[in-house]
Amino acid sequence: MDSFYPGYDLAGRIQHTKLDTGIAGIPPARLGRVEDPSVPDFKQVFSGLVENFNTELNAPDNLLKDVMSGSKNADIHDVMVAMAKSEISVNVATQITGKVIQAYDKIMQIQV
Repeated sequence: MDSFYPGYDLAGRIQHTKLDTGIAGIPPARLGRVEDPSVPDFKQVFSGLVENFNTELNAPDNLLKDVMSGSKNADIHDVMVAMAKSEISVNVATQITGKVIQAYDKIMQIQV
């Protein structure tokens, strides 16, 4: 029965690629760990986003106060740009909130 199987040296016939882990002197091209321990967690990212959102919302008011007081540091164009940025921030925050709620609903529908 042993004569049925061909006598190939399969390990010797394997062609190594750059994705191998350094076999036969070929340097590996695999990526390292995807996770980086220095990356902030979900809570830190969202708290940073909320702080930036709050700053973006208050920027037009602060610039408008400077313009109304006669300060030469800001003009009406800066106020308009800050208002556009805050409007975009509100739209992004609204979209993110909607996506988080949709993801939560989908997770709650998973049956265990």
